[in-house]
Amino acid sequence: MRANLFDELRRPYVVTARAKGLTEKHVVLKYPVRAVLNTFASSVAYLFPYLVSGSIVVSLVLGLPTAGPLLLQALVAQDMFLAGAIVLLLGVMTVIGTLISDVLLIWIDPRIRLEGRA
Repeated sequence: MRANLFDELRRPYVVTARAKGLTEKHVVLKYPVRAVLNTFASSVAYLFPYLVSGSIVVSLVLGLPTAGPLLLQALVAQDMFLAGAIVLLLGVMTVIGTLISDVLLIWIDPRIRLEGRA
């Protein structure tokens, strides 16, 4: 989010807002932060599955008790019920994360709201 905010601060519309005499706080909060929050909110969708599964390689190396090594052991042992349950759990968490991400995007950016309103 920080890198995206630095990129947005160099855009012409921010320079124009500063030239108009707006305070720095108002310029930053009104324009670039709103644009950066869209990319942040859209990346929330994948946060939930990553929290549960973790990276399989990192979890194995560090010995972390996440679902990643458990899924790998289930696949090696051909335990399809456990592997299917973990994949189903990760899929459901991805769908829930996507729903939360979409709701956040609608709340943050009014341009994304439903069309056809009178």
